Amino acid sequence: MKSERAVTSPKASGVFVSYGAIELKRCYQKHLGLAVIIAGALHLAVIGGFLLYSKITAKVPEAAGVVRIRTIAELAAPPSVSQTQTPQVAVAAPGIAPPSIGIPKAVPDEEAPEEVTIATQEELGKIADLSTQTILGGGGGDSIAIEIPLEEYLPPPEEFVPYDEAPVQLNEIAYEYPRLAREAGIEGTVWIKALVDKKGNVRDARVFKPSGSSAGFEDVAKEGAYKIKYKPAISNNQPVAVWVVYPVHFTLKTQK
Repeated sequence: MKSERAVTSPKASGVFVSYGAIELKRCYQKHLGLAVIIAGALHLAVIGGFLLYSKITAKVPEAAGVVRIRTIAELAAPPSVSQTQTPQVAVAAPGIAPPSIGIPKAVPDEEAPEEVTIATQEELGKIADLSTQTILGGGGGDSIAIEIPLEEYLPPPEEFVPYDEAPVQLNEIAYEYPRLAREAGIEGTVWIKALVDKKGNVRDARVFKPSGSSAGFEDVAKEGAYKIKYKPAISNNQPVAVWVVYPVHFTLKTQK
């Protein structure tokens, strides 16, 4: 049965058809769903277009050029003393004060100081040496990164250097028994900490643990450390400099 609130709609043939509440509800749900889909598509299109435009127009930051120096031969020569104008170089190094030598500037005669300090060759050399210890920032956004291989790097005593093969002592040395200790019948053991470089030579030696007596064992053991030759330590199939610790025993039984 049709609803009491019916409306009529003309068809193409001129015949009027009645529409009730049920027919109108069906049309409403159909058109509402279509409108939601169209509105969502428009919103997505607008947002997508904005993001695409932002990505296209965004400027890519230019990377600063880096000049890498891998050998000492690639370092530029220090400026000449006779050079009329010294280029400004920004030195970035924590803990190192900037050089106190400035660039001369022209001033009126009445303002010129009576005493003028002129840099010597030695002072200029010290300034040039800073370039091998710091990273310098040049003009135009470029920078110089010094990457000289540290072939002669020697680790400090507190640094542990990992290795695959430990150093091996190749020779035996005879330690001279201190005369005062022999006469007093004193024996002792001294622990030595020695730095063995990549060639197997001892570059530094120090007393790691003293004998506890003042018989001169420490001086003899430390002096003998430099006479020992080693097969260097190996890490990744390459020789490395490491610290070794070993005892030196002083006993009267072995003395002839």
